[in-house]
Amino acid sequence: MSNPHVLLETSEGDILLELYPDKAPVTVENFLQYVDDGHYNETIFHRVIRNFMIQGGGFDPDMNQKSTRDTIINEADNGLKNDKGTIAMARTFEPHSASSQFFINAQDNPGLNFRSKDEEGWGYCVFGKVIEGEDIVKKINWKVTTNRAGHADVPKENIEIVTARRFE
Repeated sequence: MSNPHVLLETSEGDILLELYPDKAPVTVENFLQYVDDGHYNETIFHRVIRNFMIQGGGFDPDMNQKSTRDTIINEADNGLKNDKGTIAMARTFEPHSASSQFFINAQDNPGLNFRSKDEEGWGYCVFGKVIEGEDIVKKINWKVTTNRAGHADVPKENIEIVTARRFE
């Protein structure tokens, strides 16, 4: 069976993701449920840090946070690394706090990798990678950002995820 694919149709262009359910089954199931529910449609990349990552999946264009389901376990100990072009779950300082928000690494970020099963070592769970649209990720990553609605690193002009859907 081939790995599932998700197409993010953004206001800047398309990003095609390949997901790894064999490495992060809970995380992939969670992400696909949000995709199937339409949760990511008409959301924005609300956090963009140049040469680091682009983050989305949690806010609408007016910076209203979307409600989520329960948080999931952190599967960052799966052997996958936060390398350029991978997709990982965003979370708070609590290791098992990921829900809907995700980020795409704009460079290799070894500091985000799993090191140990303690609060500081858990890292961020990689569950897939960009297989088409790396240029779109780079374009988004170089957008001008500002502070907005109490958040830093928000793109000055909204970068919308118009739709997120499974792709055959």
